[in-house]
Amino acid sequence: MSRSPGRKQENHKISRELFVLTYGALVAQLCKDYEKDEDVNACLDRMGYSIGIRLIDDFLARSAVRKCRSYSETADMIAQVAFKMYLGVTPSVSCNSATGNEFSLILDKNPLVDFVEELPAERASLCYCNLLCGVIRGALEMVHLAAEVSFLQDKLKGDAVTEIGITFLRKPEDRKHRRN
Repeated sequence: MSRSPGRKQENHKISRELFVLTYGALVAQLCKDYEKDEDVNACLDRMGYSIGIRLIDDFLARSAVRKCRSYSETADMIAQVAFKMYLGVTPSVSCNSATGNEFSLILDKNPLVDFVEELPAERASLCYCNLLCGVIRGALEMVHLAAEVSFLQDKLKGDAVTEIGITFLRKPEDRKHRRN
């Protein structure tokens, strides 16, 4: 029996939709378990961090990327390769500082909110997609890049776009290991 050519793409779409629906159910359950939005946000960040420290191995194996030589290259790699690979979207990247250590990933379309219309008024400080911040932070830490990652804008909160801010915390170091 032969496979139809559109079968793989159909399975990918089903998998993505299942992930998005499952993620929505997870956030809803966390909202029931925790009274404060800050606790839900922290839990999502921790979960994302755990995913990120494991996901980086898969990313490096599947993407065959070369070592990034600057923060700018790293931000571009996150946007153009990682987001495309795992979420099927490519955010635009903008540098937010003269020192070159602060970047924004701007998503016109966020696939995690495909089935979310708006946040309830009582959950105004909920950062629904905070899992993404934890994933990015965890993955970067595993390649020895400490960073702060947070949402700067969110379409679910009425902003025009969804914007994730990444601030690299240390200056790039040229490490040369010498053998004795």
